[in-house]
Amino acid sequence: MIKLPLQLYEREQILNACLSVFARHGYKDTSTGMLAEAAGISKALIFHHFKSKKNLYFNLLEYCYGKVGSALQADTVSQYEDFFQAVTVFMRNKFDYYCIHSNESKLVFEAFYCTPDELKEDKNKIYSSLLNSKNQDWERLFDKVVLREGVDRNEAFEFIMNTLGYFENKFFVETIDVDVINEEYVQNLLAKMIRYCDMIHYGIIK
Repeated sequence: MIKLPLQLYEREQILNACLSVFARHGYKDTSTGMLAEAAGISKALIFHHFKSKKNLYFNLLEYCYGKVGSALQADTVSQYEDFFQAVTVFMRNKFDYYCIHSNESKLVFEAFYCTPDELKEDKNKIYSSLLNSKNQDWERLFDKVVLREGVDRNEAFEFIMNTLGYFENKFFVETIDVDVINEEYVQNLLAKMIRYCDMIHYGIIK
């Protein structure tokens, strides 16, 4: 049997339809029947093109990850001279993006912050090197920061990234059940994050 490729627009239609289902119900409680119904195709075609629910989920995650990265211009971190300016711009753009794309926000939160047990091993294999590469971009920019004497650079970087992770997790947790995210909430969260970064910044910089 010849496998016919999905046209680009058909693939996007299917992925966007399935995204809404995964976002609403989560991986565990989503069935292939629900996905097929939402996409307007048969379960046989779901398996034909994506092999399994798990494979579809990771295809969808890759699709979303690519869209987020493109929107945030994540590969331009190295263009900044000031680490903390880059952090502020990047996080603001990230929150703004997820405000508009709440389904993607829900999928990313589940995949990276509360990963279903069935997906953990595959997720780590697929994304560990990619995430490490992104961290290396930030580390190279952080290398330009002059630290106060006695401050360990690796620990300082880890501290900052943990702080950013805290605010990202806070955003996801507090908006997971919200369909329309309040802009005032985002501005308040960003302002608090900036205050935290300022405390780190002016506490360790000469």
